[in-house]
Amino acid sequence: MENSFEIRRPDDWHLHLRDGAMLEGVLPESARDFARAIIMPNLVPPVVTAKDARAYRDRILSALPEGMAFEPLMTLYLTEETDPADVAQAAASGLIKAVKLYPAGATTNSHSGVRNFDKVMPVLEKMAGIGLPLCTHGEVTTAEVDIFDREAAFIDTVLDPLRRRLPGLRVVMEHITTEEGVAYAAEGGETLAATITTHHLIINRNHILVGGIKPHYYCLPVAKREKHRQALRRAATSGSPRYFLGTDSAPHTDALKEHACGCAGCFTATNTMPLLAHVFEEENALDRLEAFTSLNGPAFYRLPVNEAKLRLVKGAAPTAFPEKIETGAGPVTVFNPGFPVLWSVES
Repeated sequence: MENSFEIRRPDDWHLHLRDGAMLEGVLPESARDFARAIIMPNLVPPVVTAKDARAYRDRILSALPEGMAFEPLMTLYLTEETDPADVAQAAASGLIKAVKLYPAGATTNSHSGVRNFDKVMPVLEKMAGIGLPLCTHGEVTTAEVDIFDREAAFIDTVLDPLRRRLPGLRVVMEHITTEEGVAYAAEGGETLAATITTHHLIINRNHILVGGIKPHYYCLPVAKREKHRQALRRAATSGSPRYFLGTDSAPHTDALKEHACGCAGCFTATNTMPLLAHVFEEENALDRLEAFTSLNGPAFYRLPVNEAKLRLVKGAAPTAFPEKIETGAGPVTVFNPGFPVLWSVES
């Protein structure tokens, strides 16, 4: 592979943009490199109805800087009161591309999530019938399950029974972090896929805890043991259509990250593509980067691939990424991989 190469412009299949001043500050960081993104609906209040999604999409497009091309792919937040007819209408109109399942209390702004799955079965049955994907935050929230075991427990106790009950339901396992997640996605067939984040390919739980707590590496699902990180790397670089990029880039101001009860999330929108080039080069898989970032996701979501191209260039000196992004809501620290990165996106 030469020191520069082109891929189709990538998409981000899991992105947090927030709202208001934070949205205005972080949106350009994604729109610079990514053509489209699945937009997470966990605002306060959450994006529950088609009306909510339409209004949020309008705010995103209004915040997009002139000259930037970016398509927000909207989702609805699944609650126990979600109306199946509203979901079906929103999907038929093209407004939404998925519905998001948050088990109640699993992560940031997930308190309106699902506690009783029987109450959402009419929505899920409708989604299975129309082919609308369900995006899952795959962790149980029961107190007796260790936080490092929540993903595996979710697969066994929630996801697998749900897929057996509704075999036609198309599911995206978002931000998988474990060997178990990798293995389950690999065996799930054409109705199952999984996204993998940039930061989970780079950090394990030692990065958060060794030598003092590193709040800017704290995320949910939390990073796991090194064996799980290696499994994620093998999956992402395999070329398998079951896996594709969802950064889960999640901006919080420094004041909220560096707090006594710090918020979960890593902000990777600014430097994801150079970091992925570094990871894929380490794994001798640069020729598979395009599949992971630009081809597998559109195939699962039944959308066309992007015609525009993005060029990655490897320089002789490390690329200088900004330490922080200044927003009207406050400074947001950019994910620091902890090693020099020679790759950059050609502007």
